Amino acid sequence: MDKPFVFCHMLMSLDGKIIGNFMQTEESKKSGETFFNLAFTEDGYYQHQGWLSGRATTDDNFTHYKKPDLDIGVEEIPEGDYLFQTDLDKYYISVDPSGKLGWQENFIDYQGVKAQVLEVLTDQATIQYRAYLRKLNIPYIIAGTSELDFNLVVQKLKQNFNIETMMLGGGGKLNWSFIQAGLCDEVSIVIAPAADGSSQSPAIFDTKEHLSDDSAVAFELAQAEVLDGQTVWLRYKVKNK
Repeated sequence: MDKPFVFCHMLMSLDGKIIGNFMQTEESKKSGETFFNLAFTEDGYYQHQGWLSGRATTDDNFTHYKKPDLDIGVEEIPEGDYLFQTDLDKYYISVDPSGKLGWQENFIDYQGVKAQVLEVLTDQATIQYRAYLRKLNIPYIIAGTSELDFNLVVQKLKQNFNIETMMLGGGGKLNWSFIQAGLCDEVSIVIAPAADGSSQSPAIFDTKEHLSDDSAVAFELAQAEVLDGQTVWLRYKVKNK
């Protein structure tokens, strides 16, 4: 399959959570800087053309649960994908199967890194939502009817947007779905020396009914380092893709 090299890069607490009160500690803030530097700086270990996150992660960080401003009078638009390449260095790729995210702009600014928004939809996204994205000049691809076809997602991202290396950025359900589908090549975990014990916070990997299950996946340790602020960086190859 012609696809990008895909790596999952996550900041995690000692108890395996990817969000929560642990992030407020000074130790975790230092680990967060390490996480950013590894994948979002000019001399970072990972150099990628885009990172992909799920709808909840996008709402939490960028669209803040705003509703899309739809024109209900729109009844027809061109079929298929809406494609163009950006002048920016990166894409922010949001998995939004039924079209719910309320974008206000066609780019995001993540700690000074500006990226073109790119949406991944299924046929469940309405004509009105697709017209809304077109009006905002947000490109989109359609990959699946009622369920996402992850193989088609990665193929279209490489073929249409020249994405050779792509980062998975959560949440846990999306990360695990890619790993179980055999589409994730490497896992990078930045462990903060902090925890909060919450039973409600999502883990780095989570199952989702009808999309993934708890069948085990093996990994091979490729690198282990202790970095600034007692942060541990682990890098694994996905062993049984």
